Amino acid sequence: MSEEFVRFCEASEIPSGAKKHAKLNGTWVLVCNVKGRLLAVSAICSHQEKPLFTGRVRNCKISCPVHGARFDLETGEAVDLPATKPIATYAVRVVGDWVEVKL
Repeated sequence: MSEEFVRFCEASEIPSGAKKHAKLNGTWVLVCNVKGRLLAVSAICSHQEKPLFTGRVRNCKISCPVHGARFDLETGEAVDLPATKPIATYAVRVVGDWVEVKL
């Protein structure tokens, strides 16, 4: 994995309450803006490798739109079945007008 931060998108593209996904260095990443705080996680559910980016974000958790599993956006922990494995989390920062993610 990379040791460097990679540009993800312009900060204005993820206002509070929004989320955005992109493929960075071959890895699908989802960045969610939860009440002004940017959190970056894997955009793929650990249960059956389904995309999370259309899932609902609520109470700092994202739900898998396919099977309903939920993941904590801060820790990646699976908090509801059928998922039992966590998803990856990534460091995120804003530099100038850009959101950057460290894989």
